[in-house]
Amino acid sequence: MDLFASLDDYEKQIKEKGWVVFEEVLSANFVSELREDCLKWIDICKGYQIRNGVNADGDGTAHHCLGAGDSIDRYVDMHLFHPYISRYFGDEPYICHSLTPIGGFPGMRSYVHKLHRDVRTLIPGYPLKLNMLVMCDDFTPQNGTLVLTGSHNRPDRPSDEEFQRLHERIVGRAGSVVLFNSTLWHKGADISGDRARVALTVGYGRAYVKPAMDYARMLGEEYGKTLSPLTRQVLGYNSRVPVSLDEWYRPTEERLYHADQG
Repeated sequence: MDLFASLDDYEKQIKEKGWVVFEEVLSANFVSELREDCLKWIDICKGYQIRNGVNADGDGTAHHCLGAGDSIDRYVDMHLFHPYISRYFGDEPYICHSLTPIGGFPGMRSYVHKLHRDVRTLIPGYPLKLNMLVMCDDFTPQNGTLVLTGSHNRPDRPSDEEFQRLHERIVGRAGSVVLFNSTLWHKGADISGDRARVALTVGYGRAYVKPAMDYARMLGEEYGKTLSPLTRQVLGYNSRVPVSLDEWYRPTEERLYHADQG
């Protein structure tokens, strides 16, 4: 789908299928930089995983990779898909709930290879979260993420046999971006060959739903002062929860949780 496709066409497709591909919307140079930074963060987070006893050698993923002033920060600040994300949430405020580079290393398996959906709560007709997947390498019929089209509306887990029989592959050239309903049943592909298939995934949700990381507190107020109003919104600076009475009792314009956040 063209990046500047009709919002109505996009809305129809994501409601019916549960996913939409925007083809080659990022330049080759930027994708190369994004790929390098994803791998950098995966290596950083591997150190945390080993040091804290999560696993013995990393799992090929990284989480909440913001604040380094790199291409990932710049991508989040571009807001290329803001009209589409906003439409998905009924033009209500939304925030970033997660940000995860995926290494896609050949022969490596992790939690992403299990059949899953990324939010457990299903409210028919009321989407809580939206996934974004940025392809830093080509997604092909051999290595593309596996999805069960239309399964975002069903409360039950598909059987492995049904998923195997009916799944589709998300395919696209490097620089393409996918938006999909977070209740869509999907799983990561097994990667063969000698090159990693890198992707950056971003989760967005309604502003009042607790994110996986408190980005505003992680990044700090000084970092927040450098951001545009829309980026402050998306990174949760307008929906912070006070942790003291002093933070609670503030003039309206200084409140941590703004009145329009739901």
